[in-house]
Amino acid sequence: MTLVRISDDSLARACGADAVAAAFEAAGCDVQRVSSWGMHWLEPLVEIEGNGFGPVTPDDVDQILTRGAELDKRIEKIADHPFIATQTRLTFARAGKTRPLSLSDYAATGGWQGLDRARAIGSAAIVEEVKLSGLRGRGGAGFPAGIKWDTVRKAPGDTRYIVCNADEGDSGTFADRMLMEGDPFALIEGMAIAAEAVGARQGYIYIRSEYPDAIRKLNAAIELCEDRIAPFACEIRVGAGAYICGEETSLLNSLEGRRGEVRAKPPVPALEGLFGKPTVVNNVLTLAAVPHILAEGGAGDYAGRGMDRSRGTMPIQLAGNIRHGGLYEVAFGVTLEELVHDIGGGTASGRPVKAVQVGGPLGAYIHPDQFDIAFDYEAYSDVDALIGHGGITVFDDTADMGAMARFAMQFCAAESCGKCTPCRIGAVRGVEVIDRIRSGGRAPDALERAPQMHNAPRHGRSAAEEIALLGDLCETMKFGSLCALGGFTPYPVMSALRHWPEDFVSDAQAVARALDNMEDAT
Repeated sequence: MTLVRISDDSLARACGADAVAAAFEAAGCDVQRVSSWGMHWLEPLVEIEGNGFGPVTPDDVDQILTRGAELDKRIEKIADHPFIATQTRLTFARAGKTRPLSLSDYAATGGWQGLDRARAIGSAAIVEEVKLSGLRGRGGAGFPAGIKWDTVRKAPGDTRYIVCNADEGDSGTFADRMLMEGDPFALIEGMAIAAEAVGARQGYIYIRSEYPDAIRKLNAAIELCEDRIAPFACEIRVGAGAYICGEETSLLNSLEGRRGEVRAKPPVPALEGLFGKPTVVNNVLTLAAVPHILAEGGAGDYAGRGMDRSRGTMPIQLAGNIRHGGLYEVAFGVTLEELVHDIGGGTASGRPVKAVQVGGPLGAYIHPDQFDIAFDYEAYSDVDALIGHGGITVFDDTADMGAMARFAMQFCAAESCGKCTPCRIGAVRGVEVIDRIRSGGRAPDALERAPQMHNAPRHGRSAAEEIALLGDLCETMKFGSLCALGGFTPYPVMSALRHWPEDFVSDAQAVARALDNMEDAT
């Protein structure tokens, strides 16, 4: 009987993988549902004896079984495909290879080795291993995981918590979902190791309701391995999908049954987190990287990859207008030129690339002239950009960057928790200012022209003056907001204005002069 392997990842299923699987079963094949390889442009992807076919429809089944070697959809050995062979898969080492809820598959591919070693070496040694690896938070902040764990470990009190932030809300990101659906035991093992490191006995995975398949698989996985991770216990908590709950303190409020609203810091969650107790809050990709690091020799291997203070690998998500969209895990240091053109194949439309947004809706728009910047936390920070969760969204030359800047402010206004003024009001004003810039400026209104308004300006504001006002507003939001929602919204706005002024006003030179004046003033 022919063994056929097809992903049960939600993206593959959305592309018709269930119908393809049923067609192979009807043809008498033994069908295994496995995790996704991450080559999304080929889904539904079918694997037979290591050879891949994709994208497959039910009508292709008979031809694949009878004359598969002749088909255009055949891609030879999947593991040898350039998209896979050029990756360094550590976090996603099992992607495409194992059944998500098979304990035997997980154990046969190195599962639980990190947890076993963690229990053997003890709390302090675990933290030192994580520090040695150079692992930083993969959720966007890039804070060293070992330092956070050590803070929680040394905090006073007997009760501590492990919280996994699985509120993946950035546009163009799907790595968390892929890992939770495809390799749930890796996340649970990473949380169990963190619990061993800090002395926690309870963990929570906070996941948004938009991921029903991930919720189902995680619940099943926890039940299957609860004896293996004991005395640590893990539970799923489902959030309503508010973007702000991706911020750790807002997430903790939501976990406690309160409104998802940002907390002022200090105190930091590592000292006063969930229910006022010391809490480790880490992203899915951060925790899922830990089992490899704790396995024998893993910390040194992890630290030996990457560049400068950005160590290890990053699962990069290629999305938007791109020919080869999917998940690409590679060591830090790769360039956007390589990612977008060499790996991603350029735009799906075939038109020139105009911009790439890195780091979700709050990330800066990167101009093609900047595509040589290394994928590194500090390198991106130096150009007022951020890596964030590793999402890359590609735009071709038909994109209106003025409209995209307006969307950033509009998004912030819609998703703001309302706790701080710069974010709550600043984003609303930002939309209004951008609209005025795109319309050529602001004329004095009727109230200003009234004779009673002695001190009111009588002349309105030009587009250049409105640009200066927008710059001031962005500075206020950047440095005055309590969290990254308001603090990072200026990144896409100002980067779009700086690199594509012609998409805001007809006189691009006026924009350039206004920006120069702003820089001189600072």
